[in-house]
Amino acid sequence: MQSKYVSGKTLPVVFMFSGQGSQYYHMGGELFEKNDIFKREMRLLDTLAADFLGESALDRVYDRNRRKDDTFDCLRYTHPALFMQQYALARTLVKTGIKPDFVMGTSMGEFVSAAISGTLSLGDSLRAVLQQAEHLEKYCPPGGMLTILHHPKLYDKTPLLRENSEMAGINFDSHFIVSGTPEGLKRISYFLWEKNIAYLLLPLGIAFHSSLIDSAGPSYRAFLRELSFNEPQRFLLSPVPGQGC
Repeated sequence: MQSKYVSGKTLPVVFMFSGQGSQYYHMGGELFEKNDIFKREMRLLDTLAADFLGESALDRVYDRNRRKDDTFDCLRYTHPALFMQQYALARTLVKTGIKPDFVMGTSMGEFVSAAISGTLSLGDSLRAVLQQAEHLEKYCPPGGMLTILHHPKLYDKTPLLRENSEMAGINFDSHFIVSGTPEGLKRISYFLWEKNIAYLLLPLGIAFHSSLIDSAGPSYRAFLRELSFNEPQRFLLSPVPGQGC
């Protein structure tokens, strides 16, 4: 199953992979218990990750002492957990006959798309994710991200938002994300609450897509230069400019 036909038109199959902020304890738990392909892929990935972590990432994600609504924000575990979930799900779809014409990712999800497309080997992709978590935790100050359900123009029109955060992403004309320090995001949260504007503080300890992570750049770029990149086996879409590290 390579493409879907609708009203005489061929629609491409696109696999899209997300970044940080969507994780929670026991994510994919039912699929892990009931789908043998997904379980095998997850266990393979867990073995690879354990060589770096020194322990099982699966044991952390499926910790019986944790509830789904407990905060899951330790980058050392959330980074590999998100990669593992998305890669294993993509492989499950491929093995059941649903193959992508295009793959793409946002933020950390780009490493999953690189692995699925063959641009990076699975081992290097997972290692890049684990190394990124280590570099961010080592070199970056505490921070976070706040998703705001409002038109992005709110950011430009509101000095308090601009003074206490940086625009991290615009997903729709009714949804944008800001990054900042814990103190800055607290001020913004109070402002949004007063204005009756819906918002959500993401389960993160790092201000992704902001200048607050620039301090991790030099060491992480040095690591990336050690990796071998291949020609994609599937069409790979990327929002990153084609420049060297």
